[in-house]
Amino acid sequence: MLESPVFQAALLGILQGLTEFLPISSSGHLLLLPWLLGWTPMGLAFDVMLHLGTLMAVLAFFREDWRRILSSLPGLGKSTDASASPSLGILIAATAPAAVIGVLFKGVVESHLRGPETVLANLAVFALALWLSDRIGGKRKLEEIGYKEALLVGLAQSLALMPGVSRSGITITAALLLGFKRWDAARFSFLMAAPLIAMAGAYQTLQLLAGSQGGGLEAGPLAAGVALSFVSGWLCIKLFLRFVQSNGLTPFVVYRLLLASLGLTLLLRGAL
Repeated sequence: MLESPVFQAALLGILQGLTEFLPISSSGHLLLLPWLLGWTPMGLAFDVMLHLGTLMAVLAFFREDWRRILSSLPGLGKSTDASASPSLGILIAATAPAAVIGVLFKGVVESHLRGPETVLANLAVFALALWLSDRIGGKRKLEEIGYKEALLVGLAQSLALMPGVSRSGITITAALLLGFKRWDAARFSFLMAAPLIAMAGAYQTLQLLAGSQGGGLEAGPLAAGVALSFVSGWLCIKLFLRFVQSNGLTPFVVYRLLLASLGLTLLLRGAL
């Protein structure tokens, strides 16, 4: 069963949906799992479609936020409505740093920062950062966020170009350190995900069309991966937002440290 393309695609789809939004690193898991199980990568087309699944999940879950954001155009200022979503300008400010840094340093990251040693180190180091921020987190609400805070969270997001950091983990960490409540930090992190996932998917699509990377896949495995990345992503957002309001982030910190320890043990034994 482990060799079945449908099974592999389904498992990777679930993994993508869960780890894209949990603070445990989707890229780290999607690199480590094939290494551990000896799977052949499914190719760029599959990666593009998994991104599409998680993009649809975050758009569907926060559809009311996106309706408010789009209905506020052309104004880009922050709303004073306590129930308001962040403005489009705020989201652009939060997305821009990672987009620019990604273009400038993508080659360096892919050439030098995707090995198992780097993934494991990032899992551990940024787990401790998440734990520290969870102890410090304040009482600010999302409607209080301004361009300065958005840029700072966006700069932190650029660190997630390195596998093992976790995009959601580092943005939640940054927002907590800026004094935002857990729920608000997580919600902003998820809203920030949509434009970045869309840009990553668009970039991969251009690579695919240019023929720089290949990797064909039958319709069955592809459909399974996309559907499960959407479902698992949607459920993950819902359950995580509910969990984080009354529980700390310590379980995710512990998980990251345990995974890093397991990976290090296997690495030392020559399994990775």
